[in-house]
Amino acid sequence: MFVRIALAVASLTLALSALGGDVALAAKTDRSSSSSIVLVLLNAPATPTTAVSGPRYGDLVTFNVSTDETAYPFVNLKCYQNGDLVAEGWAGFFDGALGDRTFGLYSPQWTGGAADCTAWLNMYSHGKWRQLVSTSFHVDP
Repeated sequence: MFVRIALAVASLTLALSALGGDVALAAKTDRSSSSSIVLVLLNAPATPTTAVSGPRYGDLVTFNVSTDETAYPFVNLKCYQNGDLVAEGWAGFFDGALGDRTFGLYSPQWTGGAADCTAWLNMYSHGKWRQLVSTSFHVDP
């Protein structure tokens, strides 16, 4: 009797573990996604007299973004000098978003000098922000 119960429990455990493995495998998706973010200088001269290597303090920038993760992407830009946050901004990159998609490379805390910036393409889902992709760049004085 005891052997019969032990065999039944072992068989049931084995069957459930096999089913659980199949359920777990069925829940996985191999869905690949694509997101990108590219810096765009807005006030760079059309015909520069000197080579423009990148953004400078005081410039206006935006980003070309694309994603198949969400219809409502946001960009979060943060700039640092010597490890201190000196500028931060958010913008929605979708039709109907409030404000514009322009970021100024300056702030009351950032009155000049070089900085290092990172822009993240984000989405809001299930009550939290998720970073999809980022780009980093140096701002010259």
